[in-house]
Amino acid sequence: MRPPCEIVVWYVIPSIRSELAKELLKLGIKQKRISELLDITQPAVSQYVSDKRGHGIKFDEKTQNMIKMLAKDLTEQELGPDRIIQRICEICKNVKAEEIICQLHKEKDKIPTGCTACLGSNRDSDVDYCI
Repeated sequence: MRPPCEIVVWYVIPSIRSELAKELLKLGIKQKRISELLDITQPAVSQYVSDKRGHGIKFDEKTQNMIKMLAKDLTEQELGPDRIIQRICEICKNVKAEEIICQLHKEKDKIPTGCTACLGSNRDSDVDYCI
């Protein structure tokens, strides 16, 4: 059984990167520059924009808007690596609130009904998990 943070690494972060790369491309940013902004390789950007990597999660409107705003901000101002990471973490936190991680965890690992390992299941709890 995988911990929820592994679901984030394998599915959520790649999906966020994919959507962000697509938004940057729509704004006229070249793949090479996108790779520099996101600190990933240009072939990875190519795979993200062609849905060969990081596709399959459908984000809600709020998450999509957060990704669009980050893409816009990346094109209009110089954001340092710490600020980019912070914004991606904010997007990831929003995804956790949607309980997408819990759904994926149950789907991928056949977690039994009633599992409370994922943060989304413990919103009112003082317990803080790794994701």
